Amino acid sequence: MKLFTGLILCSLVLGVHSRWFSFLGEAYEGTKDMWRAYSDMKEANYKNSDKYFHARGNYDAAQRGPGGVWAAEVISGKDPNHFRPAGLPKKY
Repeated sequence: MKLFTGLILCSLVLGVHSRWFSFLGEAYEGTKDMWRAYSDMKEANYKNSDKYFHARGNYDAAQRGPGGVWAAEVISGKDPNHFRPAGLPKKY
């Protein structure tokens, strides 16, 4: 009986532990998404495009899961293309 109780307890601890690592991984990848959007914004150097790139970074990060949502701190629920300025190259 003690062995069974120990196995149940270990599986619960490992399950929570696994979700914690998943959350951290999502947050890390979401941060990379936001950094990529920031880098693209600097590279594009396009007037009035900052809202688009910020929204795109947050949107991409949020798609990663709860960790990504946490990293992005959801500032916009809209599609990033809503903020896309006219004439911004399709590359972005």
